[in-house]
Amino acid sequence: MTPNSRTGAGHRSLATLICGALAAGGLAAAGAAALEPGAASASSHREAPLVSGTPQYDNTDLYAFVSPDKPDTTTIIANWIPFEEPAGGPNFFTFAEDAQYDIHIDNNGDAQGEVLFRYTFTTHTKNDKTFLYNTGPVTGLDDPDLNITQTYDIELLRLEDQRPVSRTKIADDVPVAPSNVGRASMPDYGTLRKQAVRELAGGATTFAGQADDPFFLDLRVFDLLYGGNLSEVGNDTLKGYNVNSLALQVPTRMITESADQPVVGIWSTTQRKNAKGRFVQVSRLGNPLVNEVVNPLKDKDAFNASAPWDDARFLKNVTHPELPKLIEAIYGIDAPDEPRDDLVDVFLKGVEGLNRPPHVRPSEMLRLNTSIEPAAEPKRLGVLDGDNAGFPNGRRLTDDVIDAALQVVEGELVGAENDLGDAVDANDKEFGAAFPYLADPTEGSRGPLAKGVDGGNDVRNQLGDALRPAGARGSGDTTLIAASAGAGAGGVLLIGAALLWWRRMRGRAY
Repeated sequence: MTPNSRTGAGHRSLATLICGALAAGGLAAAGAAALEPGAASASSHREAPLVSGTPQYDNTDLYAFVSPDKPDTTTIIANWIPFEEPAGGPNFFTFAEDAQYDIHIDNNGDAQGEVLFRYTFTTHTKNDKTFLYNTGPVTGLDDPDLNITQTYDIELLRLEDQRPVSRTKIADDVPVAPSNVGRASMPDYGTLRKQAVRELAGGATTFAGQADDPFFLDLRVFDLLYGGNLSEVGNDTLKGYNVNSLALQVPTRMITESADQPVVGIWSTTQRKNAKGRFVQVSRLGNPLVNEVVNPLKDKDAFNASAPWDDARFLKNVTHPELPKLIEAIYGIDAPDEPRDDLVDVFLKGVEGLNRPPHVRPSEMLRLNTSIEPAAEPKRLGVLDGDNAGFPNGRRLTDDVIDAALQVVEGELVGAENDLGDAVDANDKEFGAAFPYLADPTEGSRGPLAKGVDGGNDVRNQLGDALRPAGARGSGDTTLIAASAGAGAGGVLLIGAALLWWRRMRGRAY
């Protein structure tokens, strides 16, 4: 393994970084039902058997940080649907209508939620007699050519002992930013993104829609720890894939217990309606990568079925993690002595003097001290590199959680200094400077143009020219050609076939 500097050009390219992130990432605590524990499935990037087949309910990552441009607010970002292929039409990516997408806040350290933001979604179809997601170029969220749309409500619940004491609808019928079909369908996707950002009463701001997957890492760790010789490390496996994101920016006073107790614990869950009409939790996520690597197969679905206050049942997975033993066997790096109380202290309680609430009950969640000011120049390793505004004090989009967690699981906090990592230090796309901060999703049509097409042509002309040579079109073809412009690849083929048939019926040569 090659050593690298802690802040930039390098760190050890250890294949196990992902597993490390999980092992370091905290206790494998299972997901909680909406307000109480219940039967569940799984969460994150395909890490558990049950939910891996139902990606609409699979939450991939959670971020929480003091907003860098509005430091009196806190931004929370929760993502769902892993590995969205940008060109994955004709059925692009929507939130589930039979689900409750929840963001939980524990503001006193008792491992129970006191504040809950609940998202529910409704799908709208303008024309169900077409297979198209959009029937022409889309220039706005209210464009009649955007055939499939979604809206959502947000309900704010205040809880005591996991029982609601008040309910307030803080958002009603807010539009969702659509999937980025491609240049022909959505020539200015940035406008659609801006239209989906809405200010709410009380000073909050919300966004829901597709985004570039902000998690950067080399997932090939699962190929026997990068092949056992690090020959595979250094590839951002999630490059080019999208996710569905919920981003919420709220006045910090809305979620903290008081100015004297600024630490909040945050986790996200998905509840799905079952055959009896009951909502049952099927996914839970706090710290990154917990269920993929920390939990053995026998615990993965159970992890998502329990609540933070029941996390003690999975404690051994943290105090005696599997990953360091594998690293020692394959790479010869000594595993720290067990039990790993250092991992319990940091990832189940919070760092003492930084983001540990008083009288904390050990539990797995992302903890953020909202009184720590944003860093002027964030460091990707966060607290390990002296930047207390970063992971594991919350999680910013730019935090390299894989490297940080791997170094901790390999004993950084108990005297075994190391610079281990996966050689992926930043996202492939630059993040925004303002809410929702996420990068725009990768578009479906991102390859080369059709052979012989002039790249300077208008998108409609490009599609029309791709169907047949320029100049061979009759006046009666105009409507069909124009319709093909927003149809996407499948639509172009079908409309082209229809045009061919129409020409033959009129006895004209093609």
